[in-house]
Amino acid sequence: MRKISRFAVSAFAILTAAGVTPVVAQVAESPAPAGKGRFATAVFAQLPVMRGARLSPDGTKIVYQMAINGTSAVSVQSLDMPNAKPFIFARGDDFTKDIGDRTVNGFRWVGNNHVVVTLVSRDNFGGTRGDLVRLVAYNVTTQKPMPLAWDDAAGNGGDILDIDHDSGKMLVARTTFRNGTERANRDEVIRIDVATGKFETVMLPNPAIGSWDADSKGVVRGGRSYDGDSGKNKLFYRSTDKENIKSVESTVDKDFAGAGITPQIYLNEPDTVIATSNKDGFTKVYKVNMKTMELGEPLFSSNGYDVDGAISNYDGDSVDGFSVTEAKSRTVWIEPRMKAIQQFMDEAFGAGNVGLGSRDRNFKRMVVGVAKPNQAGASYLYNVETGKMRQIGWRDPILKNHELNNVSAFRYKASDGKEVEAILTMPRHRAGTKKLPVVVLTHGGPYGPRDEIRYDDWSQAIAELGYVVVQPNYRGSGGYGKEWLKLGRNAGFGMRMQDDLNDAVDHLAATGLIDPKRACMMGWSYGGYASARAAQRDPDRWRCTIAGAGVYDLPKMRDYDKGYLGQFGANYLAKGAESLTDVSPARNAKGKWAPILIVHGVRDARVPIDQARTLVSALKSAGKVKGVDYDYIEQPKNTHNLLFNQARVEWLEGAENWLARFNPAYVPSDPDKPVPVTVTVPVATVKK
Repeated sequence: MRKISRFAVSAFAILTAAGVTPVVAQVAESPAPAGKGRFATAVFAQLPVMRGARLSPDGTKIVYQMAINGTSAVSVQSLDMPNAKPFIFARGDDFTKDIGDRTVNGFRWVGNNHVVVTLVSRDNFGGTRGDLVRLVAYNVTTQKPMPLAWDDAAGNGGDILDIDHDSGKMLVARTTFRNGTERANRDEVIRIDVATGKFETVMLPNPAIGSWDADSKGVVRGGRSYDGDSGKNKLFYRSTDKENIKSVESTVDKDFAGAGITPQIYLNEPDTVIATSNKDGFTKVYKVNMKTMELGEPLFSSNGYDVDGAISNYDGDSVDGFSVTEAKSRTVWIEPRMKAIQQFMDEAFGAGNVGLGSRDRNFKRMVVGVAKPNQAGASYLYNVETGKMRQIGWRDPILKNHELNNVSAFRYKASDGKEVEAILTMPRHRAGTKKLPVVVLTHGGPYGPRDEIRYDDWSQAIAELGYVVVQPNYRGSGGYGKEWLKLGRNAGFGMRMQDDLNDAVDHLAATGLIDPKRACMMGWSYGGYASARAAQRDPDRWRCTIAGAGVYDLPKMRDYDKGYLGQFGANYLAKGAESLTDVSPARNAKGKWAPILIVHGVRDARVPIDQARTLVSALKSAGKVKGVDYDYIEQPKNTHNLLFNQARVEWLEGAENWLARFNPAYVPSDPDKPVPVTVTVPVATVKK
């Protein structure tokens, strides 16, 4: 473990002397909307201008994802050249085709002169949907791209296992046709020179292994296999590159709640890894002997929450810290310098408002993100030696660091006595007002994802209109242990999980904060399903619902997923439901419904457009009137991931209009009045 150096201690003293307080004052500055005005909904729909910033190993350049002309792009910028402009080399729409999502999925430095970009699309492989992955290297000096190992590549063309910055080479797992079609669904491992594109084979495909792991020295140490039809998951391992790889663990995750261990860091200790496991009910971090599969005492855990995992050092062979999402995400650093820097940042900007991000190899520069949960925030470059910070980009140049609608967490009792955690966003213009309208904003998944205290575009957009926004982490949500996940699968899908959403409204109504007769539901993906199910199952409870990219015919979706996820994997949908038909909104279109707005992208490859069209057809056949009982926005260019500003604006403004029609934020009996829009989006920002 590295020891804290004298220069680092001096840097912390310099940090104070150099004026952290003036930096805080500068960060807090952000012009408010004129008078008591509000930001237009379209402002919140804009793609982030800067995100995912990563420093080059020498700390002289930065690569990040940005928004340009309404879509995502990747750019590199020099940090040492005054007034240097970013070099944009990969635009999201350059890789989006009619066959599905084709987008930049990640980017990594390899040495100081190359950025490797991962491109992913969801394609049709002989009737089965799957991800097509490709790697492209960009030389930041010549500004020229080079495809990496595309020849003979099959579906997976780029799972990066290890990067050697000194040699400019990386270890990559990929599927390929060159070993015969019978092994085309199993990865080989190759070592690629990113400067020349040449590569050599390190491991041939193994019929028993579906994915590979490597240590920080570029040695393949293990792998995994998963059978989508049987659900069997195997873990493989070897001590050195001189040994054969053997199976060390076999599990079947019958509850879809996580089973077995997940290696994260191969330590410089014989047969020892840092891994996560939820064997005790909650995910914790352990040191594991891979020969004996013995888990020691937990290295890190959190009371009542799952741990996200361990954070490796720069070289990837030891632990710098741990991350966990409780009501809010936090990082616990054990590396002395990181721990000290985090402490000083928390003192300067408030605990939990600064995230320490990418750093250079020599620990001289670091990217930090600064934002309160109700701020879009900004990225800064922190000089460890001088203690100085300078801003390198806003997340949103319109919102900047304006403090918007307050975000907090609370817990409530569901109708069966279970305790549910939820996130609450309060409309800033309506402080002290009671019996407000409410929007239940339901996260996707449903199993695994969750909401937390953080800045969120959608909840901020709706709260800015004057609504209370609540985001329940209903049973089945991730982060609360495997028993909470299992509860979601026990008569949960469309039933008990739906009750949890209803119960959140009842709880807030009992406090006097909201009026239960002024409630709507909104969500995307599973949240879209939950909104449609709410309109169909509980029409008297909801004034309206807004459903985006949802699954509405579950039997049809299960048939689709059998090809995509396998016979076993397709069962994730609804183990507890007596009948998928009973909980499918599209198969129960008759009878009373709450007014529903349906939004779906034609290019959505995770939830096919057929799901939305089936629901619309069923509603029409049941006598529902378009424009009265339901409405439908079909987005020709949109995917499941809302990759374009235009689609995001349609989604949020469509929700605003639907809410205004059926559940206005302000009614004559309210003691306060509507707040006018004073900040809108420049025309140039919303280009298609």
